[in-house]
Amino acid sequence: MDELVHFDVADGVGTITLDSPHNRNALSAQLRRELKEHLDAATNDDAVRVIVLAHTGKVFCAGMDLKESRSADSDQQGVNEFPALLEQIWTSPKPVVAKVAGPARAGGVGLVAACDIAVAAETATFAFTEVRIGVVPAVISVTVLPRLDARQAHELFLTGETFDGRRAAEIGLLNSAVPAEGLDAEIKRYTDMLALGGPHALAATKAMLTSRRPDSMSEDFAEMLQLSAKHFAGAEGQEGIASFAEKRKPGWVPDALR
Repeated sequence: MDELVHFDVADGVGTITLDSPHNRNALSAQLRRELKEHLDAATNDDAVRVIVLAHTGKVFCAGMDLKESRSADSDQQGVNEFPALLEQIWTSPKPVVAKVAGPARAGGVGLVAACDIAVAAETATFAFTEVRIGVVPAVISVTVLPRLDARQAHELFLTGETFDGRRAAEIGLLNSAVPAEGLDAEIKRYTDMLALGGPHALAATKAMLTSRRPDSMSEDFAEMLQLSAKHFAGAEGQEGIASFAEKRKPGWVPDALR
């Protein structure tokens, strides 16, 4: 059986590519399994500093594979495996960047929202199409709703309306929407910036951004002070401070960026 997801590493960037154009990169059982395996590989590969989630074909991801969903009981639906996949991206210790050159629908939008940075072509389109086939955008709401204004979420979840990359950026689903010919350069701009950060600092910062904060400001300050002091005194922090004083790049910066 041909592989539906590929993984390549170059200059500190691990690119995971959805390559199932025959079904618009739908989230079939095989694609979900291979995506998880490659995310594991990227996370465990010290040569990978940043992960890019890309695709072949005209469509980024059409959502769940509806052919596999037909006639399946609730406990056999592929969507049951999807939360773990979204959480794996959301909690990855390495930054994940979505590169969207074409349409994303339903679960595909959930993947985009789970990434730390999302960049798309202005012509790429998005839609929460679930209600139009009688289902609920429930699982993806966990990653999507933190990105969107409540009014926008109500409108787009309830209507299923299609919107373009420009609007996706305006409402917070994307970090950037650019002309299609500028997509590669915009992705490189982000991956270059991310690769300049210390690996442990990036992982800790991601965890901080996604963790639940204490209700008390004093407790919050206490936890954040402990985190800050730990990294100032740690080997990575000391290397960063020394490199700043010595006007050189820290040791963790990939050779391509030196």
